[in-house]
Amino acid sequence: MTDPELITFLEDLLTPARKALFDKVVRQRTNHFTVVTEDVYQLHNTSAVMRSCDVFGIQNIHVIEERNLKKIDREIAMGAQKWVTLNRYHNSADCIQNLREQGYQIVASTPHHDAAMLADFDISKPSAIFFGTETNGLSVEIIDQADTFIKIPMSGFTESLNISVSAAIILQDITQKLRSSKLNWELTENEKNALKFEWLSKSFKNFDQLVKKFQDNR
Repeated sequence: MTDPELITFLEDLLTPARKALFDKVVRQRTNHFTVVTEDVYQLHNTSAVMRSCDVFGIQNIHVIEERNLKKIDREIAMGAQKWVTLNRYHNSADCIQNLREQGYQIVASTPHHDAAMLADFDISKPSAIFFGTETNGLSVEIIDQADTFIKIPMSGFTESLNISVSAAIILQDITQKLRSSKLNWELTENEKNALKFEWLSKSFKNFDQLVKKFQDNR
């Protein structure tokens, strides 16, 4: 468990505006929804999805890299890699098992199945939203394992959107509904403290020295 006194010590070293921003953002973070990308070929798309997760308050993103090992594009992510939690997997089975053990339903985003329209999606269940490759969509394994499907309504000739666009549209919609609901979607106090500590550790170049100073002065 993170020491609240250490967090307070570190927060007092931030500017008042930065400290207020940390407090504001952590209150809006949620683990009720999480995002998964499966073997996304275009590096900038994974980075852009990560950025959308940060913007819409999704703390955890899961990246399956069975074939395509990714390094986050810092320019596209715009610093989001510092503020969201990246979970990596080498195969879909491990990812699905881990998410199910955490209580998530598996939701496949796809226009090609009997999927619920975005407007009709049930936000009440903790959900892991899966996004697939630009060319082939999600793998058969994930489609077979999915508990439900979700799709964005489209009125044109094109049957699909770029993954980063799809993720942004879906996340904006479901997080807005979530925050307007009576569901208990916020992080626990322990989760908030742990997340603050993680952010603070990335905010100071001399972080280890500051922790030592705090410990020496106790």
